[in-house]
Amino acid sequence: MSRGRLPIMDLKIGYDIEHTISASSIEHELWPLEEIDPKKAKFPCCLVWTPLPVVSWLAPFIGHVGICREDGAILDFSGSNFVNIDQFSFGAAAMYVPLDRKQCCFPANLSAHTCKQGYAHAEFGSAITWDDSLVASMRQFEHRSYNLFTCNSYSFVSQCLNRLSYGGCMGWNMINVAALVVLKGHWIDIMAVIRSFLPFTLVLCLGIFLVGWPFLIGLFAFWLMLMLWFLVATYCFKDLLEC
Repeated sequence: MSRGRLPIMDLKIGYDIEHTISASSIEHELWPLEEIDPKKAKFPCCLVWTPLPVVSWLAPFIGHVGICREDGAILDFSGSNFVNIDQFSFGAAAMYVPLDRKQCCFPANLSAHTCKQGYAHAEFGSAITWDDSLVASMRQFEHRSYNLFTCNSYSFVSQCLNRLSYGGCMGWNMINVAALVVLKGHWIDIMAVIRSFLPFTLVLCLGIFLVGWPFLIGLFAFWLMLMLWFLVATYCFKDLLEC
């Protein structure tokens, strides 16, 4: 009887060893990241946001967003056929959102998906590391035309998050990326807040002084049109935002 149990015990021990090695291998791939260092513009595995000239003066909730590699370098889609590397367009980052690599899916093969989007994730394009995903998305956007209303920096970041299946989700788009920045973002410092809202405050005061209340009505109408455009285009006419 004891001899008959030995192979089963050996199999169990072998499975435990293999499972331990596999788990430690996964943990090893997710090596510790360096500390976030705004002074050096290093934000490992973060989203970063900064206001846009002129546009953010009228609509401060609109800005430019990028996603960072594991070494902290920022990647951002800032022009047609161009993804900027380690030199954030439109000025220093004002906000950042730390992301957790453990919420990503890094499948070595089709059967190794940890997300529920297995087939769809493989068809869309997956990667085995955080940086591989960003590079793959960067290669695609190096052949895309930039448009503030249809194909912009949020489009690039949303594709990176979909390729990572971040949070087990492949439905990332301009709207929920913007919501993530607003709800989870951390301001760099008080000067970043001032830099983001001072131009808008000056424009608002000047407009009210020169034009009066009609300026406010026009400004709110402008905001409403912008929000309706992005909401309708994102959820009703997705083909318009396919870039």
